[in-house]
Amino acid sequence: MSELFPRKQVMGFLYSMILTVIALAVYFLDLSFSVGMTILLITAFLQAGLQLVVFMHAGETADKGAIYTNLYYALFIALVTVFGTLLCMIWGYA
Repeated sequence: MSELFPRKQVMGFLYSMILTVIALAVYFLDLSFSVGMTILLITAFLQAGLQLVVFMHAGETADKGAIYTNLYYALFIALVTVFGTLLCMIWGYA
């Protein structure tokens, strides 16, 4: 019977709830901007990774190398876009 219980999904759900409570605590604890944003960014990336691996089954197929390569490429493009925008619009380089 234990092999029928979705243990991985239940644990993923519990970890997801813990990360959500940590992110919500930033609001209620009235932390400084830099500390609050650091905690929110860390919990957001952990939450996204957890959702991807546990609930979207990213590593369970035969071509998981291609899936992770595409994920790293998308993350690289997102970071280049964000920091390129900051470089041009806020830091004054063009």
